Amino acid sequence: MFELSSKMNEERSEEIGDNHVGTSAKTPLRADAFDISDEEKIERIQESVKDILNTLGMDLTDDSLQGTPRRVAKSFVNELFMGLNPKNMPKASTFDNNYNYGEMLVEKNIVVYSTCEHHLLPIIGRAHVAYISDGKVIGLSKMNRIVEYFSKRPQVQERLTMQVVQAMQEALGVQDVACVIDAKHLCVNSRGIKDIESSTVTAEFGGKFKEKETKKEFLNYLKMKTNFD
Repeated sequence: MFELSSKMNEERSEEIGDNHVGTSAKTPLRADAFDISDEEKIERIQESVKDILNTLGMDLTDDSLQGTPRRVAKSFVNELFMGLNPKNMPKASTFDNNYNYGEMLVEKNIVVYSTCEHHLLPIIGRAHVAYISDGKVIGLSKMNRIVEYFSKRPQVQERLTMQVVQAMQEALGVQDVACVIDAKHLCVNSRGIKDIESSTVTAEFGGKFKEKETKKEFLNYLKMKTNFD
């Protein structure tokens, strides 16, 4: 009975992964996720990577491979998945809108470099974030850093889009925030269907951005060509 249940769970996990289904708007983390230090995580991951490479038949005594387990472990903890740790959340400083700018502000083409949580393969694309001030403005670079922070974790693109909007709403104290992400998933491009041309577009609209005209204005800004495109 246990063996049958285990097989069914495995099949369901495969189905969820191939269909890019997310289970929550929050990143699924255990309560004890930060009970051990980053250095201890690196040590443990290093041993796990060694086991994986050994299982694949790689010769870890080769000069080229000797340092690979530790390099991978350090990149996981310090770079690729640094956004899991709340201590790395950027301080989203806001300022009074003293110049009374009341129109939409759009930050286009923010680089997204994330990792699909179903296959641990890269997600690469661009995010476009906008908000309408209600008395507060946020530093432009903070918008990029918010996108980076939530990107640097095992992700589902739908969740990433929502998390960026929610973080901006919390920082600014308004609901009038929107985000569109257009990205390629290497789990689609390099495995499975192996479609190298397709990309995935997700959007989250809050407050005034749910209104037809405001949404249309935002999307028109995204079509606008600049000297930097």
